[in-house]
Amino acid sequence: MGGSRVQVNKAHKTRFSSKSSRQVHKTSLQEKSRITKPGSNVAKGAKAARLQRNKMIRDQKRAAILKEKRASSGSTSPPRVIVIFGLSASVNVNSVEDDLLTLLSSKGNEPVFSTVASSEYKLRTTVLKAPHGDLSSCIEMVKVADLIAFVASASCSCEEGTSNYYIDSFGTQCLSVFRALGLPSTVVLIRDLPPEQKQRHELKKMCSSSLSSEFPEDCKFYPADTKDELHKFMWLFKEQRLSVPHWRNQRSYLMAQKVDLVPDDCNSGNCTLLLTGYLRAHGLSVNQLVHISGAGDFQLSKIEILKDPFPLNARKGQDLMDSDELNDEQVIRSLAPDKLKQEPLIIENVPDPLAGEQTWPTEAEMAEADRNQKQKNLKKRILPRGTSEYQAAWIVDDTDVEDSDRSDDDDAGDGMVLDENESGLPGHEGNNNFDLDDDQASLSLDSRDNDEQTDVDSVMMEGENLTREQIEDEIKKLKDAHAEDEEYPDEVHTPLDVPARKRFAKYRGLKSFRTSSWDPKESLPPDYARIFSFDNFARTQKHVLAKALDMEQGYMDDCVPASTYIRLHIREVPVSVASKLCMLGKRMPVIACGLLQHECKMSVLHFSIKKHDAYDAPIKSKEELVFHVGFRQFVARPIFSSDNMNSDKHKMEKFLHAGRFSIASVYAPISLTPLPLIALKSVNDVAASPAVVAFGSLRCVDPDRIILKKIILTGYPQRVSKLKAAVRYMFHSPDDVRWFKPVEVWTKCGRRGRVKEPVGTHGAMKCIFNGVLQQHDTVCMSLYKRTYPKWPEHGFPLLYA
Repeated sequence: MGGSRVQVNKAHKTRFSSKSSRQVHKTSLQEKSRITKPGSNVAKGAKAARLQRNKMIRDQKRAAILKEKRASSGSTSPPRVIVIFGLSASVNVNSVEDDLLTLLSSKGNEPVFSTVASSEYKLRTTVLKAPHGDLSSCIEMVKVADLIAFVASASCSCEEGTSNYYIDSFGTQCLSVFRALGLPSTVVLIRDLPPEQKQRHELKKMCSSSLSSEFPEDCKFYPADTKDELHKFMWLFKEQRLSVPHWRNQRSYLMAQKVDLVPDDCNSGNCTLLLTGYLRAHGLSVNQLVHISGAGDFQLSKIEILKDPFPLNARKGQDLMDSDELNDEQVIRSLAPDKLKQEPLIIENVPDPLAGEQTWPTEAEMAEADRNQKQKNLKKRILPRGTSEYQAAWIVDDTDVEDSDRSDDDDAGDGMVLDENESGLPGHEGNNNFDLDDDQASLSLDSRDNDEQTDVDSVMMEGENLTREQIEDEIKKLKDAHAEDEEYPDEVHTPLDVPARKRFAKYRGLKSFRTSSWDPKESLPPDYARIFSFDNFARTQKHVLAKALDMEQGYMDDCVPASTYIRLHIREVPVSVASKLCMLGKRMPVIACGLLQHECKMSVLHFSIKKHDAYDAPIKSKEELVFHVGFRQFVARPIFSSDNMNSDKHKMEKFLHAGRFSIASVYAPISLTPLPLIALKSVNDVAASPAVVAFGSLRCVDPDRIILKKIILTGYPQRVSKLKAAVRYMFHSPDDVRWFKPVEVWTKCGRRGRVKEPVGTHGAMKCIFNGVLQQHDTVCMSLYKRTYPKWPEHGFPLLYA
């Protein structure tokens, strides 16, 4: 039909085609089907395998989500914990708690306990009311909360100093703490809305808009004035998939609904603590150790599996009977520990006093000594002509003379230690005689009192022994020291009455802070003999978690599965601590968590920490703080340091500065990462709540992390002649100048140099620099020593007298 006007396209060029494609028109249809690309079958197989793998991953995720949903909302799951927190003091939290318990309880029965099993919603719930103003109770409740219901009053008016109209200062502080711990699922209940529908909607919208920036994006806002509104919230809560912090899913824990103690007949000072409640997250073995929040680590003497007091599928007429018999729990099964398998309660290492004694040399040491002697014999010696071998044995080398002089007169022959005999500049006359160990030099020096001037191991006196004026003077001195440290960091003055070589005997110079070597095992303090260390902590943590997973999946006889109502018999608990726990159980939850392997042993823990924005007072290193690390609480005295990514040495900081992260190193029980950190500090008023001073997370467990304290000695040019200068006021004795001669000096204007010789008898010295020195410049010398955390006097908060 188209004739000659049909479009004819130009044929493709065939010079790039293969021979088979050029001959394809000559082949039959059956052979054409066989001519395919060589990798097509392989590609089809790879695609099928990829699709099958993606399908398996989807099925595994779907099964995991279904298993999690059944575990959290099934009939055998433990009660969900709802924590009701008022954002301001004007919110009536008691009415919200009563309305929820009345709604969840069965008709005709008044709620007696905070745990309710609702047959209507097919849900078991524990409702906790957070007391406004009690920070410790709020923190403990949030640690076990499955849902935090923040209650806001639409008609409240908070103080002017707060950033939000509906949140007061305590609510703002708690919100920051909750975020640092890790928020579980959250909702906001809005109360006191007007009855008129239009005003009600506008006020709810305004309240939601004002509070939305303080909560996660998936947080929902519900009006909660009427029973129908609470009914809608509970139905949505029942179907909601709850999210909890990751650190909480690593360990089994129990929120005690009942706390009791049984006196020990053998030891009047100890007793057996009884904690009754639902086991959550993971199974617990009777051979494991448990940690009671604020009290410490203990062993179990028995675990009793009890009848569930709040069954979801209870028979008719049984509710009243169960409420009467809650005090007499029926024991279904009892587990006793195996002495061969039970984890030992080893907190500290017992040091061997003879570990450092000299022993008989091994064959390897004797062979090395022979090789050194042969090398010494092969060394060429310059001898007078005609000296025989017998006479040469009596000729004393220069090095032997120097060694004998050094052993005879320590003060005259000792010198400053410079890392690996490195000199300051080329052409520097290196002194190899200055190799005295810092600790050996300080053994004969009574410089402890002088060292306290720059060391940060001083602690303020107890508040009860000081008057108000003395406390104000101590705070003023601390603030002045903090301001001086920010303006002139690390600068110290050389004392006039004590020689600098004695005052700074533990310090040494470094050619380069980044590249110079420092042995992490050198001159360790006695406290390091009490702690434990690992060759590879990451590998150890992997093995410990794999072992815990195998124990839970193996269904062992000594293991109690999760969601079981049990009673823990915790042995050898001090009576004073158990009495305090019984009192605390009335106003806050008492938490017991299972410890993984090695988690009771002491080591050096490093936390990434940042000062809280609302805390203005200075935080000094080695100051006593209370650390909340996950479920655990302990007392620590940290030292702060910077975090150098490109170096194995880290500079100590005297104070925790605001606005940036630092590393806090403490002696504490080993914990597996990740874990959040909340640092609290007790105030002078005993009745007041502790103040939140910092927050952060656990970084690592490493006793070999080198933290160096840096001091800077300063001097001032007296006479300047091009590259040379006479510097004074850095030292006050020529012996001190000779001691610190190997250390490099530098100036604040960027010059570097070395000490050449002392001048006069008052401590002046001649220095040579790499450029012309200005008369107004300041000459500095950097010295370093390794510092360690302070061992706390009280390990846990409840152990205070």
